[in-house]
Amino acid sequence: MVYRMWIVLAAALAAAVPAAAQNFPVRPVRFIVPFAPGGNTDVQGRLIALKLSERWGQQVVVDNRAGAGGTLGVEMLAKAPADGYTIALASFGNILVGPSLFPKLPYDPMKDLAPVVLVSQPPGLLVVNPGLPVKTVADLIAYGKANPGKLNYGSAGTGTWNHLFAEHFKALAGIPMTHVPYKGANPAVTDVIGGQIQLAFAPFPAAVPHIKSGRLRVLGVTSAQRSPVMPEVPTVAESGLAGYSAASWFAVLAPAKTPSPLIQKINADANRVLALPEVRAAFAADGTEPVGGTPEQLRESMRSGIEQWGRLVRDLGVKL
Repeated sequence: MVYRMWIVLAAALAAAVPAAAQNFPVRPVRFIVPFAPGGNTDVQGRLIALKLSERWGQQVVVDNRAGAGGTLGVEMLAKAPADGYTIALASFGNILVGPSLFPKLPYDPMKDLAPVVLVSQPPGLLVVNPGLPVKTVADLIAYGKANPGKLNYGSAGTGTWNHLFAEHFKALAGIPMTHVPYKGANPAVTDVIGGQIQLAFAPFPAAVPHIKSGRLRVLGVTSAQRSPVMPEVPTVAESGLAGYSAASWFAVLAPAKTPSPLIQKINADANRVLALPEVRAAFAADGTEPVGGTPEQLRESMRSGIEQWGRLVRDLGVKL
């Protein structure tokens, strides 16, 4: 049923594209990925690029432009010609958090960029060292209140999604936790396993193998609903912290003033790509599902996300 809904949506979007854009593209398309090769942003970007290349009969060239927390690549997108031939896979940090985190962000996500399609909203996993005497989120909160100063959590760095997910948790739960930033999620997970820190909000690929081996204990998934990848794991809200919900964010964007017919064309084809069984299977391995939808829905997701996470960044007083 879900697969059929994807096909119907993609067909309807394609029918809405004016004839003038139907021949797009007639030359290679540049697809900026604002991070180094090998990460989950790059993996999703390369898969989408491959499937769009097959659909269009034109090469979609992945251009990795790492730097400045992912904002360098988005700045390049904002300054690119608005002709549909430059798009980017933007993310949580450089769109939803960037305006509040970077004092001199060289672009305004809502003014300088055109939304194309929401790609995915991956949740994280709240994991703890198995030696910690907790089995649920409620247990963790009770432990934190009874043992102030004994909970240290790791993240991939200040301002990253796992840092902010943990601070969101800390604020709602009302427990003291000390932030230990690392240069990536994997080193943080390694130190949870080793007992140097007690917990982390980790991406699925970094945590799942260790959960299965018993080297990590998972307490909950951060999203509002359980993950179809690990349906046996309760949400953080179910496990003891009502009202908690957090997810990361990936979306395809174009430069502002890109003609609407081209936006609609790219959106329709991207929705068809996201509906492919092999794409859905690849995303599942990363603990998420493709989202899709319209540019208008993505614009609202950007607006609400910037408001939600910007408020938390300002409350924390974090600046980079």
